[in-house]
Amino acid sequence: MSAKIWLEAARLRTLPLSISGILVGSFYAYKHYSDSPNYWIIFGLAFLTTLGLQVLSNFANDYGDGVKGTDNKDRIGPQRAIQSGAITPEQMKKGIIIVSVATLIIAITLIYASFGSDNFGFSLFFFVLGLAAITAAIKYTVGKSAYGYRGLGDLFVFIFFGLVSVLGTNFLYAQSLDLKLFLPAISVGLLSVAVLNLNNMRDRESDIKSGKNTLVVKIGAQNAKRYHIGIVLIAMLLGLVFAIWSDFEGKQYLFVVAYIPLLKHLKTVIDNKDPKALDPELKKVALSTFLFSVLLSVVLTF
Repeated sequence: MSAKIWLEAARLRTLPLSISGILVGSFYAYKHYSDSPNYWIIFGLAFLTTLGLQVLSNFANDYGDGVKGTDNKDRIGPQRAIQSGAITPEQMKKGIIIVSVATLIIAITLIYASFGSDNFGFSLFFFVLGLAAITAAIKYTVGKSAYGYRGLGDLFVFIFFGLVSVLGTNFLYAQSLDLKLFLPAISVGLLSVAVLNLNNMRDRESDIKSGKNTLVVKIGAQNAKRYHIGIVLIAMLLGLVFAIWSDFEGKQYLFVVAYIPLLKHLKTVIDNKDPKALDPELKKVALSTFLFSVLLSVVLTF
């Protein structure tokens, strides 16, 4: 089997969204810890851990939705590996195991680079957190108790793409929590949830047929639209509150450039009548979230 098939199944285009949180968490620590010989080692290992978790999540989603029959002819999004027959369920299961083990090894190395052998309590906590992240990546669609099929996907995305990604990454450098950092962590988390919500708004009809009870299925199309608009606006507002609280100067407000495509996106959602037309919006929100994180990270170094 060619590497190209596995790269397509890994869906590396989803990486920018997944690393948004580690960028903010890392560059918030930049001024105080960039001179540390371990700073870029921690950054690199955090990047690789996130890459592993994202690929694992994509493999597991492909497997879970594939074996459950959720990925079928009614699904609007791009065809997945098991759905197309390019990869068998057994092959994907082996891929999940390999990526899980590799990601855990990288995460353990990251923990040691951050805390050494002197902070056993922190090391143990992050080891458990790493196991939880791997489990969450797999259990979104895999198994009878898959939380993505019970409307809990939004909560887990918010926790791991927002709070854990931003606050957890920053803690690896600072070994302490900064209350201000909760604001961009919530922003990144909510914008990540918005991407998932868009996906679920697009797939609502096919999810209903296949028994996938996402939050959108539970609350209905109109409420999902209101929910979507709300979380995006709150994310943008909290970014501004963070800037004001941090005493940003004029040029540090550069990050609001990312709000322009987000506002245009909200108009598209408000006017939308056909769920299929939401498909291109997933990429727009994901890249806008990445742009927000990159610009915010840059201005944090000023």
